[in-house]
Amino acid sequence: MALAALSAGWIVCLELQRNRYNPELASTLIFAAAIGGLLGARVLFLFEEWESFVRSPWDFIFSGAGFTWYGGMLGGALAVTWVVSRKGIPWLKAADISAPALAIAYGIGRIGCHVAGDGDWGTVTDVPWGVEYTRAIIGWVHPYTGMPYPPGTRVHPTPIYEFIESVIVFGILWALRKKEHQDGTMFWLYLVLSGLARFIVEFWRVNPAIGWGMTEAQWFSLIFVALGLWQTLRVRPLFAS
Repeated sequence: MALAALSAGWIVCLELQRNRYNPELASTLIFAAAIGGLLGARVLFLFEEWESFVRSPWDFIFSGAGFTWYGGMLGGALAVTWVVSRKGIPWLKAADISAPALAIAYGIGRIGCHVAGDGDWGTVTDVPWGVEYTRAIIGWVHPYTGMPYPPGTRVHPTPIYEFIESVIVFGILWALRKKEHQDGTMFWLYLVLSGLARFIVEFWRVNPAIGWGMTEAQWFSLIFVALGLWQTLRVRPLFAS
C-alpha cells in the first residue's frame, strides 16, 4: 500500500507540474484518494457480505481481507472530487491527471495481495507458473466459494495477471498523456482499459457468478467500460494529430 501510494503521488506530482498546477497538491490528493478508496472498498464489501457481518461484526471489521476494487474507485473518486472542488481544479482535468497514477497504483497494490495471499488468487491449475500461497492471511477455505485450499495447492496467480494488465494500461495512458485532448479523455480511456482488464482476469478468479454466468466484478467492469466508451465516443477526434 505504501509503495503504491508513493508511486501514485510521484506520478500525480509530475502531472500537476506539467499542467501548471501546484505539485504540492499531490500529497493531499493521494491522501484523500487513499482514505476514500479504503472506506469505499470496505463499505461496499460490507454490504456484499452483510450476513457475515451480522453474524460476527467485530471479526468482520478487523479482518485483514475484504475490499472491493470498484468500491475503492467510487470512494476515492468522491474524496478527490471534494478536494479538487475546493482547490479550483476542474474535475475532468484532475481525473486525467490521476488516471496513469490510478493504473500503476492498482497494479502495485496487487503485488501486495500476491505476497499476502489474501484471497485474490485464481482457480486451481497445473500451469508451470501456478503459485502455492503458503501465507494466506484468511486461512485455507476460500471465503466466497467455501473451497478448501490446503498448503501446496497451485492456483492461477491472478494478482500477477492484474499487475501485468495494470502496467500495460499505465503504459498506454502515459504514452498518450501529452497528446492534445479534451479534458476527461484520459480518464474515460482509463475506465475502458481497466474495466476490460478486470473483466478478462475474472475468468481465472473464483468469484461466484451472479447472473448470465458473470461475476459481480464483471458486471461492474462492463458498466465502467460502457461509461468510458459513451464518453470517449462523444469526442471527435479523441486526440489531435
